[in-house]
Amino acid sequence: MGYIQNLRKYVGTAPLIMVGACVLIFDEDDRLFLQLRKDNGNWGLAGGSMDLGESLEEVAIREMKEETGLVPEQLDLFMTFSGKDFYYQYPHGDEVYNVVTAYICRDYKGKLRADENEASELRFFSLESLPETISPPDRLVIEKYLSVYSNEGRI
Repeated sequence: MGYIQNLRKYVGTAPLIMVGACVLIFDEDDRLFLQLRKDNGNWGLAGGSMDLGESLEEVAIREMKEETGLVPEQLDLFMTFSGKDFYYQYPHGDEVYNVVTAYICRDYKGKLRADENEASELRFFSLESLPETISPPDRLVIEKYLSVYSNEGRI
């Protein structure tokens, strides 16, 4: 059981500061990986919360492997996000203020496979045709990526 899940035993659904990492994974055609999340029915990046003693890079590597079957050969630090825009309430009521460090990965090995507990579909999307239903915290990360690396800016 993870650190956040253990805290929930004591605080219930009250807001927590949740530290974690996510990975913007790109294939050889510069398409962005997204997974269709089972918890909120939205598309999202690979990522999750930090466990005690982990570094942010270790979180990114662990979550990428667990959620996609892919193992990064190289991760590049993109940016850390926090603040009121990263408040999120999960469908079951848990509230968090995310502090998330995003990494970019273009070099990885392994075979793509879904974590059946977390995702119902895995897909790479062209940056010009991203799905409309993207998980709110991930949408902000992707929009920032687009504003930095392309002329798109908003999805």
